Amino acid sequence: MSATELTALLLFCTAMSFSPGPNTTLSTALAANLGLRGALKFCLAVPTGWTLLMLACGLGVGALVQGIPALRWGVKLLGVAYMLWLAWKLAGAARMTEVDASRLNVTFLQGVGLQFLNIKAWMLGLALTAGWVVNAAGQPAPNPGERLALICMVMVLFAFTSNFVYALMGSMLRQWLSQGQRLAWFNRVLAGVLVATALWMLTV
Repeated sequence: MSATELTALLLFCTAMSFSPGPNTTLSTALAANLGLRGALKFCLAVPTGWTLLMLACGLGVGALVQGIPALRWGVKLLGVAYMLWLAWKLAGAARMTEVDASRLNVTFLQGVGLQFLNIKAWMLGLALTAGWVVNAAGQPAPNPGERLALICMVMVLFAFTSNFVYALMGSMLRQWLSQGQRLAWFNRVLAGVLVATALWMLTV
């Protein structure tokens, strides 16, 4: 991969990874409610799920999801339903003492699975496949396997780093949020972000 292609890839991954979305919102919420240690499991689940999704796109599954309307809508609706459920759970946590495993619990496997229910993630995987895996500066790539491996390594780094940074910010707000109704309103705002993201997913 040329220096120009690699630079474009890094800029693209930075913009996509660090912009707010369902993953970064959940990382922030989990850390604010459960602490940085409580969010770390999800921060590790995101790059794991993303890598598996990227491999699926590179092997052609992504094109299948995008090419079959019923399958595409199935992914959309499952993802929307799951995010609305998470938003409902989050909105109901008003105090630190109320936040427990039954109120706000996203397991490692749920975090991995969430990546496959995000239609935006499928589109991103397809964009990376088309732009960098099978394409080399406008020509068919002679080494798509190597390119796919490189992109997976880059995205693992970016997916973990971006979610960890958001989780760190959430944990830094934890003490301030513990006073009065601040946590309740914080959780409601983040729940609203998840709802807005879920509704946006229906339009893409």
